[in-house]
Amino acid sequence: MSFSLYYRGSLSSCNYACPYCPFSKTVDSRETLQRDREQLERFVQWVHEQEREQHRLSIFFNPYGEGLVHGWYRRAMVELSHLPHVDKVAIQTNLSVKLDWTAELNRDKAAFWATYHPGQTSEDFFVRQGMQLHEQGLAFSAGVVGLREAFPAIRSLRARLPEDVYVWINAFKDRPAYYRPEEVAELQQIDPYFEYNLRDYDSLGQSCLAGQNVFYIQGNGMVKRCYQDKRVIGNIYRRSLRDIAVVRPCAMKQCGCYIGYIHMPDQPFAKLYGKRILERIPAGYV
Repeated sequence: MSFSLYYRGSLSSCNYACPYCPFSKTVDSRETLQRDREQLERFVQWVHEQEREQHRLSIFFNPYGEGLVHGWYRRAMVELSHLPHVDKVAIQTNLSVKLDWTAELNRDKAAFWATYHPGQTSEDFFVRQGMQLHEQGLAFSAGVVGLREAFPAIRSLRARLPEDVYVWINAFKDRPAYYRPEEVAELQQIDPYFEYNLRDYDSLGQSCLAGQNVFYIQGNGMVKRCYQDKRVIGNIYRRSLRDIAVVRPCAMKQCGCYIGYIHMPDQPFAKLYGKRILERIPAGYV
């Protein structure tokens, strides 16, 4: 069986301090970082063992913070990218770390969801990091939170990155009706899929692959349908994924986050993104 796994351990700190992001508001203790490392190393060992179960896995790391500043995330990506039963290993990152280690990745399986944070780093640095991945043949998408004050940075980023690199825009939804029609039209020119992120999806009772072949896994092995649904449906260290996998309609009223609504089969995202859906790269880019 094939499964997509979102993994999030104990890490809850970031090396950036974006005002719109909760991850920048904490500093992890040495004990927390050690626990996160041990959790991830146990998870990697569990992934190894899934070959005997004949499971094929696509893995996406989306920690509450920046994972790649810690060596255990870099090592995990390299190791997992070379396992024969792992089809994909990707991570959500700000690309702030040196990328010399990426030469060890299996470029056919590794990918990056990279976010540019104006005010936390320079555009030159972010573009240089992205171009290093591009020149290595490593798949990545790049994007920005669509705050009005970030519009100049969004325009510039799109102009500087190669056309075959998808630049996405996360709609800012903290304020209702935040965008004027002409702003939506402009952002749509930069990110042709912006309209999909701009809306929330009525999801209660709707079909969703979360809990069926898509799972959100915490560092202690607890499994949930998705990061929004707090109900625990199993533990990977106690039960097989095959036993946990059940058709489970969504129990949330609405879904407004990319990593959630893309798994609703009645929506067009599987067709729009294809095999690059986890790392947010539409079909036709790379």
